[in-house]
Amino acid sequence: MEELKNPWRGKGLAEDVLGGAPWPSADTAAPEALLARCPAAAETPIVGLDGFGCGLWVKDERARMGLGSFKALGAAYVIAHQAAAKGGDDLSAALTGQTYVTASAGNHGLSVAAGARIFGAKAVVYLAETVPEGFADRLRAKGAKVVREGAEYEASMEAAKTAAEANGWTLLSDSSWPGYFDLPHRLMEGYLAMAAEAARQMPAPPSHIFLQAGVGGLAGACAAHFRQVWGQGPQVVVVEPEAAPALAASIRAGRPVVTEGPVSCMGRLDCKVPSLIALKGLARDADLFVTVTEEEAEEILPRLAAQGMATTASGAAGIAALAKMELGPEARVLAIVSEEAEA
Repeated sequence: MEELKNPWRGKGLAEDVLGGAPWPSADTAAPEALLARCPAAAETPIVGLDGFGCGLWVKDERARMGLGSFKALGAAYVIAHQAAAKGGDDLSAALTGQTYVTASAGNHGLSVAAGARIFGAKAVVYLAETVPEGFADRLRAKGAKVVREGAEYEASMEAAKTAAEANGWTLLSDSSWPGYFDLPHRLMEGYLAMAAEAARQMPAPPSHIFLQAGVGGLAGACAAHFRQVWGQGPQVVVVEPEAAPALAASIRAGRPVVTEGPVSCMGRLDCKVPSLIALKGLARDADLFVTVTEEEAEEILPRLAAQGMATTASGAAGIAALAKMELGPEARVLAIVSEEAEA
């Protein structure tokens, strides 16, 4: 495990390197109001875990809206927001004729597929060669068309962009880049519902918050809200795979950086390019950037499963980092188990 103290904490990166990216939203009013209209929406629990040398509370996202991860609050929220803007009481056909296209390592695609089907739209999801076929089958079960393209996530995203332009489809990515901010900003807004729940559920303000990151959407949204709720007190720790340290490398360089590395077992975090919105927020809000090895991510899984918290290496990355840090019994830690275990 490697640690990088954030030199930009409290001020953020220079605006001229961020391509015009907006700050992440911290206002939970819009997502909470929209979710209140959704019959499938319900709070996920926060659970105390033992054996980590500190007080540890875990936000358990494994059953979020029946989709198996926090991503249910992202793309599906964006699609629901667009359907609601059409008006009317019955929104089940509000987006008929519209097609959403994206690239995904699995969970984001499920959210796009589920949201599209609920509101009458179609979904096309591009998957890289590294994404397990089990995820492809789950996407098809939600009604999505699956297209295999590229050796890694970034290549499949380029293919999705090309398809969107060629066919007049709506590109719905969970990342952001110059000229593409509106939909990913809304998507990150959906994650605030999870952050708001966690803030209400914690028995006391945490001293440390561990947030795993791929492109950074979850971490950026949660960090922004937690700073609004708890101020500058908690230490926010962002955790990435050693094989995909896009955020840490960007913080070290003082500008967005494209990284290279092998395929990671933390598949949903294996993203080599940061989201600019997330990077902008985390440069201001995060205290520490940590990378974990493949072995560190895998070895934590039996310990979590033994306490009824079975998940994946991606879902447990934050706790894997915690396990390597000696915070002591006075620490109160908030972490997120972001997805269910793979079948």
